[in-house]
Amino acid sequence: MNASRWSLANRTVQHMMRLLCTGFCFVLLMLFVGCTQTIQKVVYPTLSDGRYDSEFPYKNCSKQLQQVMESVKKINVIAYYESFVFDYDQHLIVSQIPGLNLKKNSVSHSYFNQSSSGTSTIISAYGPKVVLLTCAHVVDYPDTTYSYFIENNQRSKYVQSISVKLRQEMYVAEGLGEGSLEVLVRDGKRDIALLGQEFSGMQKLGPVLDYPAGQSKSLEWGSFVYLLGFPKGYRMITRGIVSNPNRDKSGSFLVDALFNRGFSGGIILAIKDGVPNFELVGIAKSVSAKFDYALIPEKEPAEYEYDPQIPYQGSTYVKMQSNIDYGITHAISIETIQNFVAENQAELNRLGYRIDAPCLKIQSSEKK
Repeated sequence: MNASRWSLANRTVQHMMRLLCTGFCFVLLMLFVGCTQTIQKVVYPTLSDGRYDSEFPYKNCSKQLQQVMESVKKINVIAYYESFVFDYDQHLIVSQIPGLNLKKNSVSHSYFNQSSSGTSTIISAYGPKVVLLTCAHVVDYPDTTYSYFIENNQRSKYVQSISVKLRQEMYVAEGLGEGSLEVLVRDGKRDIALLGQEFSGMQKLGPVLDYPAGQSKSLEWGSFVYLLGFPKGYRMITRGIVSNPNRDKSGSFLVDALFNRGFSGGIILAIKDGVPNFELVGIAKSVSAKFDYALIPEKEPAEYEYDPQIPYQGSTYVKMQSNIDYGITHAISIETIQNFVAENQAELNRLGYRIDAPCLKIQSSEKK
């Protein structure tokens, strides 16, 4: 009798243990499911907060970026000069230059050219006329430059040479047809320029940038951005994060993206509520750099191979070299660009160019 009772009690305990185990597993499962749902609610809904994203894009957007890149164009600029050199004994000063026969009064003269490249973006295409946005310094070559004699290790007032620009040519590296771009309007202080060209027939330079203008003043520390342009002439896309937003009243900012010559004018796209919700927030302007003078041989090393075992006996020249501080890229805000276009609308209309691009339309500051 005692054995029977003991067996029944033992089975009862085992049954209760199974029930407890089953209940415990069920509780763990519910906790796991609950945690999973909590994680999803934390991660994804933050992409719909109406603010610029600071996290790495969570899905592929290569197709959209490739389409944007079709609107970004490399531009080449060549300026042709005639240079006149004068003798010190002439004691020529700048005020005597107007009306002077430079060729007759110079001891020698020569011709040379200067070239550069940069990045531009198609922002308008009405009929055969296309408008591109870039930085002013990419296309700004002075009409006249002067050099002066040195006296007592200081620059004197006497002119040593004058270089006069004969003409300037600008063209899209992969453009169609003939003809040079023309500068429609520009502002050296704000470093913005609009270029235009009229194409004939069915020729088409490329699509207009079809993403809306953003608000640079809404960028925050750590906002994620893409930069598209032609550093060193290569078609490239890079990325960065925003630092020091709203550096001034115009909403300029810094980006830690790498910058090389040719990137000036490259567009900067921020992301609002996940890709591919791109917005144009500015263009890359310049990079911090230090400048030093160095002695160089008559020919660049790429032109001639020098034997390091033989002392160099040729002529040497002074050249200014820049040492770039990579990772400190200055940006021009979209608000500055919008104001520049609005101020020059009358002149653009006079020239026959119409701009009604989505990437320049001013958005409401109210949150959606």
